[in-house]
Amino acid sequence: MFGIENVAARIYDPRRAEVYQRLGIPTVATVRWTADQMLRRLLPSGAEPLWRDPSGGVQLAEVHTSAAWIGHKVSRLQEETGVRVAFLTRLGEAILPTSQTVLQEGDLVHVMMRTDEIAKVEAAFAEGPEEGGH
Repeated sequence: MFGIENVAARIYDPRRAEVYQRLGIPTVATVRWTADQMLRRLLPSGAEPLWRDPSGGVQLAEVHTSAAWIGHKVSRLQEETGVRVAFLTRLGEAILPTSQTVLQEGDLVHVMMRTDEIAKVEAAFAEGPEEGGH
C-alpha cells in the first residue's frame, strides 16, 4: 500500500503479534509472547497446541520432530504416527506439503491429531521412522 518492501512490527498485544507473524510480518512482541516463542524452539519435546476444536477431541499442534525424520517423506510420517500434517514452516514460510514433500532440517511440523493421542504422537516423532519402513 505504501510501497515499503521491508517492515517489522512492534506489537504489545501477544494475540496480535501471533496474527502478524502468521501473516508473514516480522514481529517483535511483548516479553510473554517472546518467551513462549523461545520455549517452543528450545524445549526438545512437547506438542504446543495452536488450536482445539470445540469438543476438545482434535487439536492443531507444533510437534518437535527428531532429526531421524529428516530426508523422509511427509506421507511416511503421517502413516507411522497417525497424524495429518497440516503445514510445515520452512525458512519462515508456511508450506502445504504433498505426499511427496520431504522433511528438511529446520522444518517446523504442524499436525492435526486426536488430543487423547498426544503422548503416542510425541513418542513416534521423537523416535524416528520404523526400521525398514515403507
